[in-house]
Amino acid sequence: MSTNPPTARQPAARRHGALAALLALSGVAAVAQTQTVTMWSHWPDEASKRGFVEARVKEFETATPQCKVNLQFIQKSDLYTSVKTSVRTGQAPDIFWLEPDEIGFAKSGFLEPLDKIVKLDNLEDWARRSWTHNGQVYGLPLEAYTVELYVNRTLMKKVGVTPPANLQMTQAQFTDTVKRAVAAGITPLAQGVGDRPYPGAYFLQEVLLRKLGTDDYQALLTGKLSFTDARVAEAMTWVRQLVDAGAYPKSLSTLKLGESHYYFHTNPGALMFPIASWYTGRAFVAPDKGGQPPDFALGLMKYPVMDGSKCPECKTLAVGGSYVMYSRSKNKDCAGKLMASMATVENGNKWMEAVLLQTGVRTDPSRIQSIHAAYFKDLQALSAGAKFFIGTPLHYMSGKCGETFSQVLNRAFPAGLISVADAAAQMDAACKAPA
Repeated sequence: MSTNPPTARQPAARRHGALAALLALSGVAAVAQTQTVTMWSHWPDEASKRGFVEARVKEFETATPQCKVNLQFIQKSDLYTSVKTSVRTGQAPDIFWLEPDEIGFAKSGFLEPLDKIVKLDNLEDWARRSWTHNGQVYGLPLEAYTVELYVNRTLMKKVGVTPPANLQMTQAQFTDTVKRAVAAGITPLAQGVGDRPYPGAYFLQEVLLRKLGTDDYQALLTGKLSFTDARVAEAMTWVRQLVDAGAYPKSLSTLKLGESHYYFHTNPGALMFPIASWYTGRAFVAPDKGGQPPDFALGLMKYPVMDGSKCPECKTLAVGGSYVMYSRSKNKDCAGKLMASMATVENGNKWMEAVLLQTGVRTDPSRIQSIHAAYFKDLQALSAGAKFFIGTPLHYMSGKCGETFSQVLNRAFPAGLISVADAAAQMDAACKAPA
């Protein structure tokens, strides 16, 4: 039997059969080249962020048909638990969600450098620094935030307080405001640390930053300045006085982060809420999904400034939820293309419009439109002239130091369970660098 390929002189049926076989083989090859990227993300109960990610994935799949994405939304604590196990066994997802305080994943070799995968010029310089290790960038910094002091303007009027024109109270003014709220049966500061290692320290950290200035504040976070420093002790003493006056909810230790949002804007209602600007991720959704009431009088103030503060204009700016690639991924081609597709100015703008939150991806503010434009304008105005400190305490603290921060300054201190002296001693014991 001849083994020559079909020619024009061969019967049409034979030619068509050979062509069909060739097409079938091509189809098999195409299927073999298709990659399915597994992607784990936080934000299962934050509709605006989830919707943004889902839309970007759908756009990517449409534009890149050889790549499919298995996208799963998982609560942060569960996601971290699973990822910390799976990276060691080779079973981690191709792309997963992390925050920069988990840069240890990169140091341990579990993350793929993104320098040749995404266009780094599309990322803000300060955001890239948060994910840089040994000169390489390991995270796509989608979420960025400032630490804000949200205000219920209706309750402010009820307790007879008018914020100053510059929206920054003095130490005495803020103390008086807390006392007025308590006297009226209103919780001054909504807060919950039942499932998070940081929000209970937000107020203290912002007071310390302004009191010390950026250099000494960083020295404190990195163990080069003692918590027994007179300025630190003064700030902690004032915050403890506010705690003793009833500043925080009695349920602070058990109240979860999501529940503290509802506590602030709906029931029972609080005067102020020290929280990152990702407040909007939960607040700007329908009330039946946990969002604030449509007529809620949301306001913003600067954090108060203590007497003798070095940097009243200082403010925290940090990178939050980011996406990283697993170094042992078997689908790096499609995973890399997905990461690159998200890191564009157009998507930075879409994030701002949909989520109303800062991002580490560059944006073009002149092209941003939103039904919440007034809020975004107020948020921008509040940061005008600010001197930004990049990163939260847990971006600088790790190991025993980070654990002590979470247990002492995040939980025990705002709950009034530990003295200033004992809190300082425990922090120094865990964090102070050897002389």
